[in-house]
Amino acid sequence: MAEKMKEIAARVRELRELSEISIEEMANHLQISPEIYQHYEEGTCDIPASVLYEIAHKFEVDMGLLLTGEETRMHIFTVTRKGKGVSVERRKQYKYENLAEKFVHKKAEPFIVTVEPRTDGKKPSKNSHPGQEFNHILEGSIKLYIHKNEVILEEGDSIFFDAGYEHAMEALNGKTAKFLAIIM
Repeated sequence: MAEKMKEIAARVRELRELSEISIEEMANHLQISPEIYQHYEEGTCDIPASVLYEIAHKFEVDMGLLLTGEETRMHIFTVTRKGKGVSVERRKQYKYENLAEKFVHKKAEPFIVTVEPRTDGKKPSKNSHPGQEFNHILEGSIKLYIHKNEVILEEGDSIFFDAGYEHAMEALNGKTAKFLAIIM
């Protein structure tokens, strides 16, 4: 997975350089420090899926180009077979599987997110990103931390929220959880 992370980082760096945008300008756009952004481009730190989504919008490319290095071409539909979506490691406890990386000009990014249970007893670190997010729990249970709230979601539950508020998910009961996430 480290090799894939470095490939994505190289594509991001190349697009930024071709666009003649400084690291500081890009970091400011993403509302992160230039140091964190530089780690993303060096491939020494995983780029969160939500940040990849914002980078794709900044460069006016489809996220699939960042993930695979290939131009998206599908205009009418795209099929992603079970377990065959492009994976993005966000943090140690999260795994994202992009479900539409080949579709051009998407208005949203759908993912299957797998959340591993934490063993350190700490709350997960929160992040935020522009737009909205829809999550539908497929397996297990999660606790969603959003703004000043904690919401328990069981299999079959869903939530739609303003992703500009800091949020994080935590698998409950010592079991892996999976959910469909759509970032808009």
